[in-house]
Amino acid sequence: MEMLINLLVQIISGAVGGNIAGMTKQSLGTGLNTLIGGVGGLVLGQVVAALTGTSGGEALDVAAVGSNIVGGGVGGLVLTWVIGFIKQKMAAK
Repeated sequence: MEMLINLLVQIISGAVGGNIAGMTKQSLGTGLNTLIGGVGGLVLGQVVAALTGTSGGEALDVAAVGSNIVGGGVGGLVLTWVIGFIKQKMAAK
């Protein structure tokens, strides 16, 4: 059950990060910002959880939840911004 909660926190944090990245010129639209942010949050959230040792499905503590929020949010923000940047550069040609 804790693993499911960790995944949901990562996806939601990534979606928020994606929408924050969408406030720049690299916006993809609300739906795509949310979707890509969620994917980026899940991927980087899992990487951060594995690196910090909080991915074993253990009890929810402050370190595990904080790691999931930060990893998910940053992952969503970065992936959305990068894809928006690439889209903007391709449209400029």
